[in-house]
Amino acid sequence: MFINKLNQLYKPTRTLFYMEASDSDLDAFYMGIIPEALEKYRSSFGTYDCPGLFYLKDLSKPVIGIEFRSNDGSVNYPKDLKQMTLQESFFYSVEIDSDIKLNLKIINDLFEKIAADDDAHRIYTDLTIKSDPGIVSVFEDYKKSRILYEGRVDQDRAKDVINQNSENLEKKDLYELAFRDQITGHYNWNHLVSYLEMPMDHGISDYAFVHFDIKEFRVINEVYGHIAANKVLCNVVKAMQKADFVYASARCHNDNFAMMIRDMPEKETVSKLMKFFEGLSHLEEDENYRIYYRCGVVPMQKSMLLGNRVADAAKMAQALGTDYYKTEVTIYTDKMHDDVSWANFIKAYLETAILNDEFVVYLQPKFNVEKNTVCGAEALIRWNYKNRDFLPPGRFVPFFEKNGSIGKIDDIVLNKVCRMLARWKDEGKRLIPISVNLSRSRLNDKSLTDNLTSVVDEFGLPHELIDFELTESAAYDNTEEMIKVLENLKSRGFKISMDDFGTGYSSFSLLTQMPLDTLKIDKSFVDNIAVDGEKKEDIAVIRHIIGLAKELGFECLAEGAEHKEQVDRLFEFGCNKIQGYYYGKPMSIQEFESKF
Repeated sequence: MFINKLNQLYKPTRTLFYMEASDSDLDAFYMGIIPEALEKYRSSFGTYDCPGLFYLKDLSKPVIGIEFRSNDGSVNYPKDLKQMTLQESFFYSVEIDSDIKLNLKIINDLFEKIAADDDAHRIYTDLTIKSDPGIVSVFEDYKKSRILYEGRVDQDRAKDVINQNSENLEKKDLYELAFRDQITGHYNWNHLVSYLEMPMDHGISDYAFVHFDIKEFRVINEVYGHIAANKVLCNVVKAMQKADFVYASARCHNDNFAMMIRDMPEKETVSKLMKFFEGLSHLEEDENYRIYYRCGVVPMQKSMLLGNRVADAAKMAQALGTDYYKTEVTIYTDKMHDDVSWANFIKAYLETAILNDEFVVYLQPKFNVEKNTVCGAEALIRWNYKNRDFLPPGRFVPFFEKNGSIGKIDDIVLNKVCRMLARWKDEGKRLIPISVNLSRSRLNDKSLTDNLTSVVDEFGLPHELIDFELTESAAYDNTEEMIKVLENLKSRGFKISMDDFGTGYSSFSLLTQMPLDTLKIDKSFVDNIAVDGEKKEDIAVIRHIIGLAKELGFECLAEGAEHKEQVDRLFEFGCNKIQGYYYGKPMSIQEFESKF
């Protein structure tokens, strides 16, 4: 029998509307079938729970009923059911996943075992499971039984806190509330701060700082229950108290912990911590469930310089642990701080940069090898930061992608490209398709297609002049929505390209669904041809990509060709469109116009 110890809860005085239950009604109840006379009131206004089975001391047999708030003129109470008033009650709640048909004896035996193992201590109150409860209720949901077993409050400190009756609270109680975690009994963050502010008062001269949490802790809470999850927290505390390299520690909040530890060489620090976490990797309730941790470490030198702000740095490093299926220990570096500071600054400065027209579009030509003519260009963003320093895309694009601002950059590029094409049109210049990036973060925008179309239409341009490029990895965020967006754009006459093909996790079946015009072969493949030590395996891969594109009816364009031998080899393989330094680096619009 799987037992999930859920929580302790309070129900006020309420009215139970019920019907007597026959043996067949009870059998049906445990199969999830509720009598229609009660089922129709599920989720009605004023109900405290769903229909359930109630064992009441005042009734000789179990009944099936539903609880309503009492004496409320806006509640539509049942007219055809018996009713009785239930006094306010506290309950201990568990969920069991079992095929056993419950009865009061089985339930009493179950809670007798639970009571021996758990005192239901809470922060401000102590709840005892009653040995002779007046109310026991059972609720069926998704093949699980949720049981509410009546408890009793033995000590109520909450009223003194609520009413600010500090004189009724002993100094020891106040200290415990202020500086101890009520679940594990260990010190909390407020206590550890004193160590950070005045380490010498505790005999600490220098230290490294550690902040960590438990990956997917909510899964433990939701699947195995709060009691099991609390055991995990308590086990972490015991391990911190036992570890010989830990000076001081705390449970900060939820599943977050902090430690001041002995300064050690980096390799030794990581080794010690990995061994520490490995000892905490098993769940008592399920030996097959593995627990993983995400940890940030601030080395001694940085810890001493940061003082009581050291936790910010540790959490910054901790946040980089994103693999759910392994424990990660990340050492804080100045670069992390610089990157975060820079990201925050440019996020705040973005609107000013847009107003100052600091973002500039560069063009890189695409060549038709067979005709030796420009057949298009890719629009690339550059940032003339404060109109004094050109920043490469890597210095700002990843940060804007991460903070969600990249859509504004995409819009700037599209506007500038459309304005340029409209000018070329007015000047009688030859018009060529220009590809612009379509960032993956925008694919869930329901109005994206309409917004992009309105920009192009504002300049009176044929839609086929705009080629929206989607990076390969974008296809895996939300495949269904991505295909829908691309089909909508395609239906309006826009061109669609997949950039960087082969660098992500390619799905050949996905290619058959995508309405592509062009498949772009990534530079990493092109780099391996027409060079010393050329491998037949690399040649086979690039030949097959080109062949695949042609069989699916796509154009094939290779990126990154830097010398004539590469261009010749690609043309030999059947790829007649090239983009790379051999034909031209990214350049300003003015240079592009004069050159091509």
